[in-house]
Amino acid sequence: MKILIVLTSHDTLGTTSGKTGFWIEEFAAPYYVLLDAGATITIASPKGGQPPVDPKSEAKEAQTADTERFYKDKTAIDLVAHSLKLSDLDQADYDGVFYPGGHGPLWDLANDKDSIHLIEGFYNHQKPIAFVCHAPAALVNVKAKNGQPLVKGKHLTSFSNTEEEAVKLTKVVPFLLEDELSKQGAHYSKGNDWESYVKQDGLLITGQNPASSAAVAKLLLETLNDKKEK
Repeated sequence: MKILIVLTSHDTLGTTSGKTGFWIEEFAAPYYVLLDAGATITIASPKGGQPPVDPKSEAKEAQTADTERFYKDKTAIDLVAHSLKLSDLDQADYDGVFYPGGHGPLWDLANDKDSIHLIEGFYNHQKPIAFVCHAPAALVNVKAKNGQPLVKGKHLTSFSNTEEEAVKLTKVVPFLLEDELSKQGAHYSKGNDWESYVKQDGLLITGQNPASSAAVAKLLLETLNDKKEK
C-alpha cells in the first residue's frame, strides 16, 4: 500500500504578520494510522523540502499522543524535512492520497496546478482521496471529467464557518471553505465544533477539523482494503 501525503508550502496568514503552515496533529495522526497498517508513505509539497509548520499547532494544548510520537521519530521528521516536489510526482505510483490541513492550503494548494492535476488523476483512476480540516481547499479548483467542479453533488465536510469565527480568522482567510464548497454545489454538512466528524462519498473522504484526522485516515485505509479485496 503506497500512500502520498501532501503538505502545504505556504507560511503566511494573508497580509498579516501571522504565520501558518500545516497542522502537526493533522499530519501525525494519519501518518501513524497508515504507517502502523503497513503503508509505505511518501510526503510531498508544492515547493519540496521542509514544509512550514503552523506555530499554533505546536502549542501545549494542541498536543496528542501522535504529535508526541512524531517529535521523537527521527525517520518521520526527516521524511517531512525532505518532502518531494509535487511537480515530480505521478498518481500512478500511489494507491491513495491524504491532505492534512492547517490554514496554508487556502493559499497554495487551492490554486496549485500540480496538486489539482494529481487529485484529478487519483480520482479518475478510481483511487481514494482524503482531506481534513482546511485541506479540502485543495478541491476548489478540481474538475470532474465532465468539466464540472469535482465536489458538485458530493457529500463532504471541512473546517466550518463557526470554527473559523472561533479562531478569529474569517477576515484574514482568502475565502471561507464551507461557503466556497457549498457555492460549487457540494452537499456540505458539519458536526459540533472541534469534535470528530467525517463524511465519505465514494472515493472522496473528508474530515471537519483536527479531531477528525485519525478517523479520516482510518476511512482511507478501509477504502483501500475494500478495493484490494475486490
